Amino acid sequence: MYRIRISDHSWLMVALLFLFMLVNFADKTVIGIAAVPMMQELRLSPREFGLIGSSFFLLFPVSAVVTGFIVNRVQTRWALLVMGLVWALTQFPMLGTVGFATVVACRVALGAGEGPAYPVALHSAYKWFPNERRTLPTAVIAQGAGIGIMVALPLLNWIIVRHSWHWAFGVLGITGLAWSAAWLVLGREGPLTAPRAADAHRVAYGQLLFSPTVIASWCASFGAQWGLSQALSWQGAFLIKGLGFTQGSIGLLGALPAGASVILVISAGWFSQRLLARGVSSRMARGIFGGACVALGGAALAMMPFVPSIPAKIALTTIGVALPSVIYVIANAVVGEIVPVAQRGALLAIGTAVSTSAGILAPYVMGSVVEAAATPLDGFNTGFMICGVVMLVGGIIAMALVRPEREAMRWANEIPAGVVGHA
Repeated sequence: MYRIRISDHSWLMVALLFLFMLVNFADKTVIGIAAVPMMQELRLSPREFGLIGSSFFLLFPVSAVVTGFIVNRVQTRWALLVMGLVWALTQFPMLGTVGFATVVACRVALGAGEGPAYPVALHSAYKWFPNERRTLPTAVIAQGAGIGIMVALPLLNWIIVRHSWHWAFGVLGITGLAWSAAWLVLGREGPLTAPRAADAHRVAYGQLLFSPTVIASWCASFGAQWGLSQALSWQGAFLIKGLGFTQGSIGLLGALPAGASVILVISAGWFSQRLLARGVSSRMARGIFGGACVALGGAALAMMPFVPSIPAKIALTTIGVALPSVIYVIANAVVGEIVPVAQRGALLAIGTAVSTSAGILAPYVMGSVVEAAATPLDGFNTGFMICGVVMLVGGIIAMALVRPEREAMRWANEIPAGVVGHA
């Protein structure tokens, strides 16, 4: 059976979706690496720059939800192509002379195009793999994010130092067009879709949205996303203004959390899938394990202000951003496990909307506390502590409430066998 379902083309799709997420996170991370030269050229205060960081997420959740419902009925291959083109086209205006309003407009438009990216990419991939084989492909696709940051930060920083921050955005526009061309030629729709007769068998959206398992997964993802969106906007400024590094030296340092997350998320995805294969409950292998990763990351960030040395601060911020990234694999695998196939795209998208709403708050909160603090480092310390507490709470909620087997049993009488996300 698996020989038919998991073909070489399945893994080609995973490779293309991995590159899709690589471009996605390169687009996101450029604002952080360009923070200081942008603030200097455009004469932005920390609060104004925080607004630019937050503006990216203004339409991000709305777009994620709307597109999630659309891809329940439209092939994901076309949705992904449109997204790739939008990403590319929103970068090119940054090549010219811009002001605060133009930058905000471009970031809002880019966020609208990127909002559905991860859930639609997973929905596309899940059409090529059955439930028990999804954790590893999910981890690989998710690591397009980590590797995208690892590759992008040093390269984009080199472009900024040698040319200008404007050209860093232009290179990303060209890259987005290249991916869109490759997807147009090679992208396909997978065979594992809901049978037409099963479309009538659904769980009420009210039940899905108020499921303790679903809500708890989203709480943990919200905490992790707070840390990620904060790092994407402020990591460069933290290294330069907070810790005293130069612009030319922050490319590799800024990529440390992404590098650590690549190792951690791939390893965690493999470990979680192995636990499931050995008969460990999904509650343990996904719920408690994923929640613990978020909580431990939060603890690391909350401790960071109290350690004196710069290497220790860098180590704790690296762990604090990287370790919670495990939940991006775990939470979506949990939703895919218990939600009917016909509703999966929408629920994955709603989950993305809930978690990424943290991005509307985190960059602005950090900018506000930095601007109000006596020194930039004092402000960054406060911002990281706030982030750590948010992560701790989200992780503990996930450890306590994520119980996929209980939800599956509760809905068993409402859904015929084979209709739930195992299809």
